[in-house]
Amino acid sequence: MQTMEGKPVADVLRQRLEGQVAALRERGIVPSLHAILVGDDPASAVYVRAKAKACQELGLAAQTHRLPAHTSADELADLIDRLNHDPQVDGILLQLPLPAHLPTARFLAQIAPEKDVDGFHPENVGLLWQGRPRFVPCTPAGIMELLRFYGVTLEGKRAVVVGRSDIVGKPMAALLLQANATVTVAHSRTPDLAQVCRQGQVVVAAVGRPALLGAAHVQPGAVVVDVGVNRVEDRTLVERLFPGDGERLRELNTKGYTLVGDVAFGEVAPVVAALTPVPGGVGPLTIAQLLANTVKACLLRRG
Repeated sequence: MQTMEGKPVADVLRQRLEGQVAALRERGIVPSLHAILVGDDPASAVYVRAKAKACQELGLAAQTHRLPAHTSADELADLIDRLNHDPQVDGILLQLPLPAHLPTARFLAQIAPEKDVDGFHPENVGLLWQGRPRFVPCTPAGIMELLRFYGVTLEGKRAVVVGRSDIVGKPMAALLLQANATVTVAHSRTPDLAQVCRQGQVVVAAVGRPALLGAAHVQPGAVVVDVGVNRVEDRTLVERLFPGDGERLRELNTKGYTLVGDVAFGEVAPVVAALTPVPGGVGPLTIAQLLANTVKACLLRRG
């Protein structure tokens, strides 16, 4: 079984971007990403810091706009409008989730499509489904890079995507279709999920439920991509999922939790041909693809 780690793929992506960024900087152009963080969600704050750090390491300009949780809809709309009209801003990232009183769809649609580096604007979603994407959501785009890197052929294959979110599931299905796979999208209301998943020669799990997919959900020789990142504090569950893994138990004892995917790694690994780990699989690719989208936005906007 091949463990498909994301870091080597992300490294290749970054090397590709370094040349583009250097060429832009020679012309006095520094691609810039502006992130908007509303509220004090700890996980969101960690993600935004990681994205800003990655930008700076590549030589991009990064700025985070931190707004309190009680920010009004008008205040957020004003900030997005200012960034839309600022010629020095190439990419705008609205960190999700937003506080409950702020309608997510409204603000994602307000971001200028040519600066929507997350690929969530309705115009960019439509372009993706038409097969002429401008910006592809970062996690699905990263997964496609991962599959190419590890030599996974998609044409003519049966693919099952478990999860139908706008962020991963739906755009992932679109990309797999464009790669000439035959795609099934399964979700929480799919009857006999295991039977559906077993049809997939390629399975992408993106539901946010720890260890939902076990050995009964995969066919021998399948390629499985685990997008889930779930905090698990239950020692019994960790021992079941990672038998004999002392490092996992030490992490649980030290932090009080460990990160687990949507796939029961220990159960599935003996059955499949290739599998991504959690952590260390898809995660590094999401940020690398965000950098790629930001550089692309700069190139498209500034020629």
